[in-house]
Amino acid sequence: MPLFKPSHKRKYQNDEKAYAIFELVYTAVDVAAALLFIIGSVMFFSDSWQTPGTWCFLIGSICFALKPTIRIYREIYYFSEGDYDDMLEKRGK
Repeated sequence: MPLFKPSHKRKYQNDEKAYAIFELVYTAVDVAAALLFIIGSVMFFSDSWQTPGTWCFLIGSICFALKPTIRIYREIYYFSEGDYDDMLEKRGK
């Protein structure tokens, strides 16, 4: 039966690994954005630190913009692999 081919198991494990990597990167970017905003906020208490604080806000904003980009890249990755069912499953459909 083609359903029980060893290649299917390997493909499933690769999908799980890819999904885990994408989620790890997504979470790391989310944490980086939050930390940069907190650091930037603290820096704004001092006039001499406002310029570096502004840079923290800018980099944090870029991190927030990366989050949907990572998700889109993941969806394109699954689509290119032909994993349409995985795309729908991961979204809870």
